[in-house]
Amino acid sequence: MRITIVTGYFLPVPPLRGGATERSWYGLARLFAEAGHSVTFVSRQWPGLPVNEIESGITHIRVPGFDHTRHMFANIVLDFIWGLRVSSVLPEADVIICNTITLPAWLGWAHPGAGKIVVMIGRTPKGQVGFYRRVARIYAPSSSMASLITPRWAFARTKVIGYPIEWAMHSTASRQGGPSVTIGFVGRIHPEKGIQLLVGAARLLSSQAGLPDWKVTIVGPTSVAEGGGGEEWVQSLRTEAAKASGNKIEWVPAEFDPVKLAQLYGSMDVFCYPSLAQKGETFGVAVAEAMAAGCAVVVSSLGCFGDLVEDGRTGLIFDHRTANPEKNLAECLARLIADAQLRLEIAARGKVRSRNYDYPEVTRTILADLTLLARTDAKN
Repeated sequence: MRITIVTGYFLPVPPLRGGATERSWYGLARLFAEAGHSVTFVSRQWPGLPVNEIESGITHIRVPGFDHTRHMFANIVLDFIWGLRVSSVLPEADVIICNTITLPAWLGWAHPGAGKIVVMIGRTPKGQVGFYRRVARIYAPSSSMASLITPRWAFARTKVIGYPIEWAMHSTASRQGGPSVTIGFVGRIHPEKGIQLLVGAARLLSSQAGLPDWKVTIVGPTSVAEGGGGEEWVQSLRTEAAKASGNKIEWVPAEFDPVKLAQLYGSMDVFCYPSLAQKGETFGVAVAEAMAAGCAVVVSSLGCFGDLVEDGRTGLIFDHRTANPEKNLAECLARLIADAQLRLEIAARGKVRSRNYDYPEVTRTILADLTLLARTDAKN
């Protein structure tokens, strides 16, 4: 089968600068190629990477892209320009997987030889799906996201396919116990990720007597170009954190090496992902990776985490919509800091749940579906 994969305009593949989409589809592309399929990957040009190369059985085509901006409309315009550039280099294929917004809307009539169009919904749908009449399949990363896909004909073409993780690598990096309980976050340092809630919860925990020793480690990119909130906002948050909890919070630069990233997860006892991105989060790759690494996870009450986190069993959920979400988050964290047995039990059950998203499992599911699409005109 001839498979083309297209990612967005602002990060490279291989994922030298991170990105859940880029990491996931690069890993899947390698397994597709290992299974004997012809795989072409179209991604952003990047210093140090050739425009064209064959690597790990994958034919790479790299196209000039753009940095991400703060403005949604500007990003959509850049996405459209990116689609035009991508369409000019696409090979003939049986299926094409698009991790973009505008390209699937017009690719079917502009370049029918590109293959049956498959779309991975990377963010909460905002009406664009209605323009995807020529799309054969829509992959939703979670059941919550699938439920939001309209109109009815689009929902009928939708399957839930969670993002894959390197379960074995993260699993072997896991550890529990240590001189203090480490609470961690890995992701973009951006207001929509709820980092300010974690800082506020740390302030409340600092004033709570009788807890075992604990600390917070926050890992991720800060610049706008990398999806962060910008240096000015991050610096103000760091200043607030230092005042609120002294030296309890450590800030670590973004880590893009997969092995080192797994080791970071493995150094954490509790993983906190307090996202507020109601229209941004779709699955929670970092949450799944942390679960695989043996962390007890705490997440906000966004529906996208529902396939992973069952409150009280595979993690704890705090209500981020209340008048005092920091207090709710602090209470969840305090439970896990104080109760090592609860922490271990939740971590063990979460580790089992996260194995459903191991690369081999997800690869088999996707390849079976792509084979069906390539051989027939099926849309369900």
